[in-house]
Amino acid sequence: MKLRHIISSLDLKREDYFSIFEYADKFANVKGKLTHLEGKVLALAFFEPSTRTAQSFQTAGIKLGANVIGFSSEESTSVAKGENLADTVRMLNNYSDCIIMRHKFDGASLFASDISEVPIINAGDGKHEHPTQAIIDLYTVYKVFNTIDNLNFGLLGDLKYARTVNSLLRALTRFKPKRVFLISPP
Repeated sequence: MKLRHIISSLDLKREDYFSIFEYADKFANVKGKLTHLEGKVLALAFFEPSTRTAQSFQTAGIKLGANVIGFSSEESTSVAKGENLADTVRMLNNYSDCIIMRHKFDGASLFASDISEVPIINAGDGKHEHPTQAIIDLYTVYKVFNTIDNLNFGLLGDLKYARTVNSLLRALTRFKPKRVFLISPP
């Protein structure tokens, strides 16, 4: 799989998902630090609060041998002093080999990908998408059922603003679910 931007679940083909699942299986039981990302720098650009996503990326980067830099809120950056997103992305681009970004605005990761020369991974942008969560959700389904095709899926919650649901729905277009039920409060 060639390293590139992951802004939307649609940026990944069916075979990309399975390739990611294979890597996840391969690394799941490895103890200690690996060297796959040795000499690489991952920048965590979390303009919006996060616990699980930020810590997951930080832990994965460290376990794979990368150096991890970044921030967990825009208040601790020059954005708080008025720096715009483009300048922050350019700065991180100069210091890292990949930028993992979470932002409160829809489309912020796509905007960043137009500026950045290093891959941008969308870790959630507004109510738009959260493709890395969709990968995790599909991986979980795959581990339990050994398939994603021909299953019924029920997605429950605030479907209008839930970026995780948006990403999962898009990701499911790469597979052949039997049925998808969308359940939302009135």
